[in-house]
Amino acid sequence: MAHIIDDETIEYVGVLAQLFLDEKEKEQAKKDMGRMLDYIDKLNELDTDEVKPMSHAFPYHNVFREDVVKNGDDRDQILKNAPKSKDGAFQVPKTVE
Repeated sequence: MAHIIDDETIEYVGVLAQLFLDEKEKEQAKKDMGRMLDYIDKLNELDTDEVKPMSHAFPYHNVFREDVVKNGDDRDQILKNAPKSKDGAFQVPKTVE
């Protein structure tokens, strides 16, 4: 089924997408959109009755590990490496007045 996209539809899509198309580009966009809709029609012809709905093509599982503290609070050891420290924190030059 050939989809005919009119000028009004192209203008509307152009406004939504903030596209500024000249006449040649509008004609090409109309052809491209028609081909896309034809392809969607072809996909709709497929029998998907036995296909389970899914959100991912591959099995999806959480790959994150639990957030567990391993080294504890070694503030004094860490601050030994700092050029300057003050009140248990790194002291850096002032950058904002």
